[in-house]
Amino acid sequence: MTFFKNLVRDEQGATAIEYGLIAALIAVAAITAMTSLGGTLSQTFQDVNDNMTPGGAAA
Repeated sequence: MTFFKNLVRDEQGATAIEYGLIAALIAVAAITAMTSLGGTLSQTFQDVNDNMTPGGAAA
């Protein structure tokens, strides 16, 4: 019975789970932001590439 009382009072496991959930939330937010930014950045580089003239050509 004492084991179960100690198990209920022990908050280390709960704290570890909370930290894990926070880390997972941050990871999801970072992946979402990078995916969105990656598409925008790729389009920007493509626009620059499309508007560049070959070396030595007069504009």
